[in-house]
Amino acid sequence: MAPAKPAVIQPQQRHADSRLNVIIVGAGLGGLGAAISILLSGHTVTILEAAHEIAEVGAGIQCLPNASRVLISWGMEVALSKHATRPKQCNYLGWKGETIASMNFHEYEKELGTPFLDFHRANLHMELLERAKELGATIETNSRVVDVQYEHASDGRTVAIAILGDGMRKRADLIVGADGINSRCREILLGHPDPPLLTGDLAYRLLLNTEDMMQDPELRGFVEDPQVNYWMGPDAHAVNYVLRGGKLFNMVLLVPDDMPAGASTLAGDVEEMRALYKDWDPRIPKLLALCESVCKWRLCIRPNLNPTWSHENGAFTMLGDAAHATLPYLASGAGMSLEDGHVLGLCLGRMAGISDAEKRKALEVYERCRRGRTEKVVARGNLQQHLYHIHDGPERDERDRLLRRFSYFNGKGRVGRGDLAERGLEQGSDPFPWRWQGVGEWLLTYECEQDVEKRWAEVEAELGKAGREAAGRRQIAEVRAVL
Repeated sequence: MAPAKPAVIQPQQRHADSRLNVIIVGAGLGGLGAAISILLSGHTVTILEAAHEIAEVGAGIQCLPNASRVLISWGMEVALSKHATRPKQCNYLGWKGETIASMNFHEYEKELGTPFLDFHRANLHMELLERAKELGATIETNSRVVDVQYEHASDGRTVAIAILGDGMRKRADLIVGADGINSRCREILLGHPDPPLLTGDLAYRLLLNTEDMMQDPELRGFVEDPQVNYWMGPDAHAVNYVLRGGKLFNMVLLVPDDMPAGASTLAGDVEEMRALYKDWDPRIPKLLALCESVCKWRLCIRPNLNPTWSHENGAFTMLGDAAHATLPYLASGAGMSLEDGHVLGLCLGRMAGISDAEKRKALEVYERCRRGRTEKVVARGNLQQHLYHIHDGPERDERDRLLRRFSYFNGKGRVGRGDLAERGLEQGSDPFPWRWQGVGEWLLTYECEQDVEKRWAEVEAELGKAGREAAGRRQIAEVRAVL
């Protein structure tokens, strides 16, 4: 029996005395997702966005079933269905065009209960923004946060203050830094500069009009039979898939970084881009011949935020790329940000009050749910960078051999480790990461609600034990004082 579709969360009603005033810094996917979840948990939310208007750049974005599960639970399934493409499968190809391995997305959807979805990033962003507004978010643009300070309210609680570039001061019970990979909030929390790390790669991102592709028999199949395709080659790879119901074709070309120091996004040279792929599968040069302009994006990462994601006073925390930006090679950057936002909202929804102790408990549970998982995603994204860019030779041959051997289990569901061992294979070593034998068994199956339930019980048990031990120490001290 297939898993049930996630239940749509209904807004929680909270008394004013137990309602947090939350400021979210940044109106990207993670910030908007956090706003939705926190609003559903009954708190109030103000989003501070540095730009003069809220607009999302970029092209295609893949949402894996763990991310679509979150979106469905937020009541967004119908709104997003107007924009989503549901690809049939994903294919891994050699750089000359030979098919090496595949994964049937519809098969996995049946077992997981939620789909693989492809969006134009702007459409997903717009629907998240509309859902946040519908739930009551206040959004303020031209509001660049340059510092965070703290003070005590009249009842002794800690209040965080967002200091804006124009000197304005915005008070909140909790500030959430969701300001992306070039996060100022991260540096405020750490107390020192902390730039993102270069990965050595950049991405050419382009969108093609599928009407032009339909004129070519070799390209028409990409549109008529929507699938996700990965070509793997020496020092580079390419990804493409259909968007907006077949109207647009998204391509991302990943190559060595040659951008000047300090740059993050630049206009690309189409001829230079074409030259990099001129000897690849002939369909790629054909597709690139339809491209008139392109942007290039430097790819950076952020290792996890240490020693903690939150200030010790419980009034300031981080999420999304500001905490753990990953390479896009696991198609999970946006998904991790959406999960972060949902888990944070679920934790805040469990608070019995709005004391500093309650906030610290909620943020402790939030980080326990998210830290280890996002570290694994960043690490696997780094591994995929290597696997996608292997040069021709023995190592490439071994990668392709593994891909083909693991394909034996296509259609067989989540087989046991014993079944893998019989064929000389090990769980987690499939170079095709989303299959069960790669990271699918823990990446795709994640449910925020279950994780929060488990971790909340852990933290409450620990706090209870600590309280009992403290009480015991006080009793001993009192006895000694009498004696």
